[in-house]
Amino acid sequence: MTDPNQISVDPNTRGNANLIYILYLVGIVVGITPIVGVIMAYLGKGKGDAVLESHYNNQINIFWKGLLYSVIGVVLTAVLIGVLILLAALVWYIIRCVKGMQALSAGQAIENPGSWLF
Repeated sequence: MTDPNQISVDPNTRGNANLIYILYLVGIVVGITPIVGVIMAYLGKGKGDAVLESHYNNQINIFWKGLLYSVIGVVLTAVLIGVLILLAALVWYIIRCVKGMQALSAGQAIENPGSWLF
């Protein structure tokens, strides 16, 4: 019997959602992997159970809101507050990914995947 958390590209498995969280975190260093991750999340949406669906929704929200926070931070670097916004966006991004991974490994759904906070 296989471990349900084992990394997988099958959208019906928790391993796929876990892979997307990993791609998001690797994206902090590499940069392009979150795009691959959000595409995978869109492809997996509607193909899993309620728990997976909440994680895919969470991942899609993490991508778009993280991008929005980052763009706002970059624009506001001209007035120096942007650096703080970028730092806050990075912390938010990491926390959302880690909390998602923890909930996924426990087999729990994300309580509020559309939240703008942590």
